[in-house]
Amino acid sequence: MEPETSRDFDEVEWLYDTCFAPGREALSSYRLREGVPRVAELCLVARDESDILAGAIRYWPVLVGGTRALLLGPVAVHPTRQGEGLGALLMVESLEKARALGWHRVMLVGDEPYYRRFGFSKLDGVEMPPPTNPDRVLGLALQEGAWLGVAGEVTRCL
Repeated sequence: MEPETSRDFDEVEWLYDTCFAPGREALSSYRLREGVPRVAELCLVARDESDILAGAIRYWPVLVGGTRALLLGPVAVHPTRQGEGLGALLMVESLEKARALGWHRVMLVGDEPYYRRFGFSKLDGVEMPPPTNPDRVLGLALQEGAWLGVAGEVTRCL
């Protein structure tokens, strides 16, 4: 794993286009990212021994009812490398780094059965912009009790 650099940008975008359905940028989470710089120190790439991009993960700052949080995603692994544990490695390494950097909470939009193994659970009272399914809004406290009392609308963090 290494930090994503400007040299990686086009390849990472291609990976996301390959792994996700057309129109991925129309999702509500992308509205929260528009015009907001990524949390660069948490955006990681995984390359193989031939320097071919195998996976990537990105994070963005957001506000939840006015309280800062991380929005995780997208995370993707090239289809030819799926099943090797790269996605889990990207998740674990980046979450450990976020904790070490002093972030308190992280959220994402995803499938709870998959993300539960990393400690994520459904966030009640956290409202992503429509048309997000509220059952897919998940959170993880990086510091003890970090989500207690945090609720409301998720908005861009400028």
